[in-house]
Amino acid sequence: MQQKSQRLIELDFFRGLVLLIIVVDHIGGSMLSRFTLHSFALNDAAEVFVFLGGFATATAYVSLAARRSEHAARMRFVRRAFELYRAFLVTAVLMLVASFLLRPFFGHAPNLALHDLDSFVSEPVASIAQILTFERQPYLAAVLPMYALFALAVPVVLPLARSKPWLLLGLSLALWAFGAQIGEYLPSVDDNLWDFNPAAWQLMFVLGVLARCQPVYQRVSANRFGWIVSAGAVALIAGMAYYKLLVLPPVLDSAFKRDLAGPRVVNFLAIAWVAANLARYGVVKAVARRLPWVGALGRAGMVSFVAGTVISLVVDSILFTLTDGLINVPAGLAADAIAIGALLAVPRVQEGIANWLGTRKPVPVLAKAPAPATVAATDNRLR
Repeated sequence: MQQKSQRLIELDFFRGLVLLIIVVDHIGGSMLSRFTLHSFALNDAAEVFVFLGGFATATAYVSLAARRSEHAARMRFVRRAFELYRAFLVTAVLMLVASFLLRPFFGHAPNLALHDLDSFVSEPVASIAQILTFERQPYLAAVLPMYALFALAVPVVLPLARSKPWLLLGLSLALWAFGAQIGEYLPSVDDNLWDFNPAAWQLMFVLGVLARCQPVYQRVSANRFGWIVSAGAVALIAGMAYYKLLVLPPVLDSAFKRDLAGPRVVNFLAIAWVAANLARYGVVKAVARRLPWVGALGRAGMVSFVAGTVISLVVDSILFTLTDGLINVPAGLAADAIAIGALLAVPRVQEGIANWLGTRKPVPVLAKAPAPATVAATDNRLR
């Protein structure tokens, strides 16, 4: 008999929260983005998004392998790679269509995919071929090619994460160390490097997978000296916030994010440790239950992300034109409210369409994060 599908309420909440942050962070005149992660840390929501993707992937893989088989789990993520590829194509088309529709009215907005649009108009066949091969990645569609490659790697990554975690971590670190050099050979037009170098960012995905498969946090936090690690994480967050706010220049080189610089990884791990503590003591779960619409957004992850790219592009373009690119607090807050409200409506719209088409899936049972012993027992059964 198959077990009921379970989801972690904390995971859905964090994923939904990150999607909201990503939307406002891509609105230049947003007021809320002045207080999101990138404002006081060396990393931003991108690390959280990829790490949670790895954690969610491992959770789904282990659950499916336990209910059915390892082969079924592997094949599911091969199909997932094609789903992500399709999502990339849809997002790329939406970026081009939105830019085409907005151009006559908001043509001076900086984030419109006008270069890609001009290339498509002048050389449509070549542009389509470049999009199909990931050489051209219009604006916010750029994160999805990386995710598709990660999904293809899951059949190799997950077995290693469960049986040989140190080998997987070592291989991931080695690939990350040479990520910048590898990134130069990725297919691209006009010698433009990918916005997210998958050879580097795979480290963040692998760390998410390992966090689910190996209960390192539980073991360390349960130790009587575990509080020292937590205190160190808080001190590190404070120190890097000081460095970000008072030492670093306002604009960093694009490679700092593209190739996942080491300080970004360290800053994220410190923040993740503190967030894990909040989840451990039930704070995140309590907040998630009071804000169920955020979790709903996280459960509709892919659809929410694709919709969010269009929402942020449209709102950012209109706001930039209305304010001439200058800071305007009332307009910025209004833009935030509109963008967040539109994104929060996405799961309801998706549910309504599914009901109309008769394809609605049963609501999964919410579950607590698995205990270390449970994870170990599950992994032993799967080996």
